[in-house]
Order: sequence, then structure tokens, then C-alpha cells
Amino acid sequence: MRNHMKKQVKISVVMGVYNPQRERLRKAVGSIIGQTMKDWELILYDDGSDSPYIRVIRETAAMDERIVCVRNKKNHGLAYALNQCMKQTKGKYIARMDDDDISRPERFQKQYEFLETHAEYGWVGSNAELFDDERIWGDWSVPETPQTGDFLKYSPYIHPSVMFRREILEKNNGYIPAEVTRRCEDYELFMRLHIRGSRGYNLQENLIEYHESEDSYRKRLLKYRLNEMWIRYRGFRRMGILTPATVPFVVRPLAGGAVPAAFMKYISRHRRDIRTQGYGSNGK
Repeated sequence: MRNHMKKQVKISVVMGVYNPQRERLRKAVGSIIGQTMKDWELILYDDGSDSPYIRVIRETAAMDERIVCVRNKKNHGLAYALNQCMKQTKGKYIARMDDDDISRPERFQKQYEFLETHAEYGWVGSNAELFDDERIWGDWSVPETPQTGDFLKYSPYIHPSVMFRREILEKNNGYIPAEVTRRCEDYELFMRLHIRGSRGYNLQENLIEYHESEDSYRKRLLKYRLNEMWIRYRGFRRMGILTPATVPFVVRPLAGGAVPAAFMKYISRHRRDIRTQGYGSNGK
């Protein structure tokens, strides 16, 4: 584990990893190192990876002195990992990042400047470009100023694109590390923040490249779809938008599970917004 820098950093990046692919992880971390804004730290949390991957994570952490590597021997899931990351952070803002996505060089600078000048917003995200192991194949656009109704179809924020005000996460106790929130911890968080009166904003430009492949669809197992249905039901009820007309949005994850992964991949490439297929969370 590396020691924290003595000076106050502006941005703390939190990344939970579990058995990461070496090249994807190195590209993701490399995109952080390549930011035009240099005053950051990265908390790289190994959430109980198997032995062959430990070296990969440690070698990646050695790429820059601003990277703090933390390891837990047992896997507890992303929500738990991100909460543990936040305990290590020193930054004014908390930026999310996944181990298979890529941040554009200007991402941190633009989001930092936005939050510095727009006190009415608790976090800021962006649109994304979609890619798989072969090529960039599409765009993912989200609402500029998400409203309550925008939560019906899907989470209106791309989780790994978001930068939070530190106090927003601290005041609301961060993520909920429970089995029911697995693979939809971001959806639950954004709904909870919205219910409590906080608001976010999405810069209308692609500040990240989001990895989405056929494997991503295969990971959405039945139990995770059922979890998301419960998150949707509870969230919609608390938002006051649970009505007979919105019940189809509650069961949408289950309906999407009936479609084969290869066909879902085909459909997604023929629609501008892949989230109209009924996947509420940004979980991979």
C-alpha cells in the first residue's frame, strides 16, 4: 500500500476491481494518468481478487505515485469496495471510474470546473462513447438535467462518468452494500439522492468511453434482474411514481432477461440509446 500525498488533492478517483483483465485495467488507469488536470489521487481497491490477478493490480498501481492500492482478502461486491475506497480519500470531489472504461483527457478538468461554478448540483456526469474489444460502435446519451420521470426507463446517469461532491456521499452514507443492490448499486444511490432533494447534471459531451460487449449482457443473471425489480419498485414508490401505468417499468429487467445475449447485442447496435432495452443500472 502506498502512503497518501501530504498535500490536499482536488479529486479522488475510486475504482473497485475484482479479477481484472490486465490490458483493460492498464488502459483505464492510463487514461487517469493522462488527465489534463493533475491534482488527483486514485484509490485502487482490490476486492478479493484471485491470486493470478494480484500481481496485475499491484503492477498497475506502480504506474504512478498518486495511486493508492488497497486489498481485501474477501470479495464483497462493488458497493462495499467503493465505500472502503471513500474511507481512504482526501479529495474535495470523488470521481468514479471502472476498470474497463476510458476517461477522455479533459474529463476531470471540465467536471471540476462545473462543480466549482454550479453549487446547486451535487454531482456531474456526462454522455459516453460505447466500445467493445473490436471498435467504438455507438453513443450513449443521458438527460442534461434528469427529472423524476427519467428514472423510469433506466438510471439517467452513467455511473463511471460521474464526479460527486464529497459531502453528498458522506451525508447520505455512500452506497448500500447489500445483496439486493448488486449490479444496481448506482441506480439505488441516484434514486435515493434524488428522493432526498439532491440533483445532478450531465455534460452533453462524451467524456468517457464505456466498455459494453456481449459478455456484459451475459453477466445480468436472473438474480440481479430480480434485485433490480425490487430496487425499482421501492424507488418508484418513494418517488411517488409507482402507478398501474408504471408497473411495466418495474418488471422490465425480467422481461429483458428473456432475450438472448447475442440478440440483445444486435438490438443495441441498432438503437442510439441502449438503455431503452430495460436495464436500469450501469452495472457490468
